[in-house]
Amino acid sequence: MGWDEGAVYYSDQAQFPHGGGATGDSRHVVLRKFKEFIRNFPSQPNVFPYREALLENQNYLIINLSDLLSYERDLPELLRQNPADYLPLFETAAAEVLASLKSRVASESGEMEEPEIGEVQILLRSEQDSMSMRSLGAQCISKLVKVSGIVIAASKTKAKATYVTLLCKNCKNVKIVPCRPGLGGAIVPRSCDHVPQVGEDPCPIDPWVVVPDKSKYVDQQTLKLQENPEDVPTGELPRNMLLSIDRHLVQTIVPGTRLTIMGIYSIFQASTSHKGAVAVRQPYVRVVGLEETNEANSRGPANFTVDEKEEFLKFASDSNAYDKICSMVAPSIFGHVDVKKAVTCLLFGGSRKFLPDGVRLRGDINVLLLGDPSTAKSQFLKFVEKTAPVAVYTSGKGSSAAGLTASVIRDNSSREFYLEGGAMVLADGGVVCIDEFDKMRPEDRVAIHEAMEQQTISIAKAGITTVLNSRTSVLAAANPPSGRYDDLKTAQDNIDLQTTILSRFDLIFIVKDIRKYDQDKRIANHIVRVHASAEASRDDTRTSKEYNWLKRYIQYCKTNCHPRLSDSAASMLQESYVKIRQDMRRQSNETGEAAAIPITVRQLEAIVRLSEALARMRLSQVANEDHVSEAIRLFNTSTMDAARSGINQHINLTPEMANEIKQAETQIKRRMGIGSHISERRLVDELTRMGMNESIVRRALIIMHQRDEVEYKRERRVIVRKA
Repeated sequence: MGWDEGAVYYSDQAQFPHGGGATGDSRHVVLRKFKEFIRNFPSQPNVFPYREALLENQNYLIINLSDLLSYERDLPELLRQNPADYLPLFETAAAEVLASLKSRVASESGEMEEPEIGEVQILLRSEQDSMSMRSLGAQCISKLVKVSGIVIAASKTKAKATYVTLLCKNCKNVKIVPCRPGLGGAIVPRSCDHVPQVGEDPCPIDPWVVVPDKSKYVDQQTLKLQENPEDVPTGELPRNMLLSIDRHLVQTIVPGTRLTIMGIYSIFQASTSHKGAVAVRQPYVRVVGLEETNEANSRGPANFTVDEKEEFLKFASDSNAYDKICSMVAPSIFGHVDVKKAVTCLLFGGSRKFLPDGVRLRGDINVLLLGDPSTAKSQFLKFVEKTAPVAVYTSGKGSSAAGLTASVIRDNSSREFYLEGGAMVLADGGVVCIDEFDKMRPEDRVAIHEAMEQQTISIAKAGITTVLNSRTSVLAAANPPSGRYDDLKTAQDNIDLQTTILSRFDLIFIVKDIRKYDQDKRIANHIVRVHASAEASRDDTRTSKEYNWLKRYIQYCKTNCHPRLSDSAASMLQESYVKIRQDMRRQSNETGEAAAIPITVRQLEAIVRLSEALARMRLSQVANEDHVSEAIRLFNTSTMDAARSGINQHINLTPEMANEIKQAETQIKRRMGIGSHISERRLVDELTRMGMNESIVRRALIIMHQRDEVEYKRERRVIVRKA
């Protein structure tokens, strides 16, 4: 009866095994019930949502199974157990209801005629929890299932025949054969049913030829659905599932989308399977309803209980909420208070804005941790991976540009190209943690420029031109080129990354391993305590509860709170940005070189995002001056501190080093007379040939420059001003 059923007559016993005595009428009874449901289901008195939805959109109708359950208890169960039999009935019912709702139309002869019965696609929705892809087995075949995951590949659209027209080679007899829905084919009869006349040759075996032009088609597309990264057990590879979508669902999904689908778990004969394995079939899901999972509720249900909401609101109203959340972030790491606050802001994120001209402003915060080994950088990344609702962890050396963004792959069976999303696409709506960021090849690092600012990934490969979403925050950890942060080098030498990528990070932290007796003692005490209590806390469920609570709270804040700056906070931010730019200009004039980290309009937007994230933690819809002042403080202690860092800072000198610097100063003054000038490179080379350490000579020059004894002109030429 449906769009892909054709004139197939079932025996009632096979079709309706539970029908009881009056099986002949069962089909009509169910059809009548479906019709009554679409016509009469009231959401409120005198409001009929399905009837109105059908008139508004005559191509498809979205049915919620909970409504069907409240109207007639048996119907959802019938649909769940035998969806392939009852869905076509439902679609026929919808088409007939639509025809009866339309007014009569005038035909060519002028007489009033009933409108034609068209085709309506039924899409199902359900409130039940989705199953794990790993739990789908033989017991689910031909049943309705609900699965969630990420679409990693989408094929081109194909035309799938619903009715195949066959022509007999001998007698030119025409036969129309229905096709099985999904990935199934048509069953072509072996013989022609034409009765030969006297003297006429009988039709041979297999006389049929397919007439493609006379056949009837619908659009069909196959998708590849992969398990959500957070659902994959540790050490296992993520499972894939083949999906088949048709008609109005085609071309609605791009790779990287998180989906929850309702479908019929079916089987098909794969063309690549072994000849001997006749009874082995490949499973796939024929989709009969899908909903895109919003990025905020991409893990777990988004429906929060009343108790949870009350608890969250009560927590947010506490004046110490910000400090409490920061104390939950990586509790096993000692110190690094500002880094923890920055990571907290990154987890909550700012508000995404859509401007009237179609421009999107990102709300996600990017953070870079740069510094010495063993300063718990990777531990922060691992913590964020566990805590963020959606997170992907990757290491720089093992990540290529295609692995981070998207790759074009050729399908083995169909030999066509399809797109497969990488880490940035899979983490859409979450966080990408990139460790060993400095070890990435420069050409691979360039690939994530667009993803970090425009939050899209453009692909133009192998005839596929498309744009994928990657609305992600980036948390990156890197070491300086020499492995350790070298205070004798300038900031540019220590931060060996291009300014184009640095300006895309909202906060840049330089994490140093400072050797101080008191601090070392406290850190050692903390680490020993952590190791001693590790075994005892393994059984403690409080920590895992805290993790889950923080995850749920982040989810709730992201879903329900979208703060904006207040007017007073905006003017305060404006003044502070102008002041920061002036300070940087003054510094570059004094040192004669541009800052290693540029302070641009992106950094102003970074402070706006931080202010919104701080407001979101308190479930406040307005970011006020307190939030802005804390955001500016965080920005000053991280990015501004990094921009000013390097050799200009006074470091405790050992007596030997001070003595060597004094000797270098004397040699510089001897080599150059007052007012004479020489290039810095040549001067350093000459003094190193005399047996001096290059870093000591550079240090002496910087100290003399700070005392105004030498000055730099264009092209780094040194002039001695006074002896």
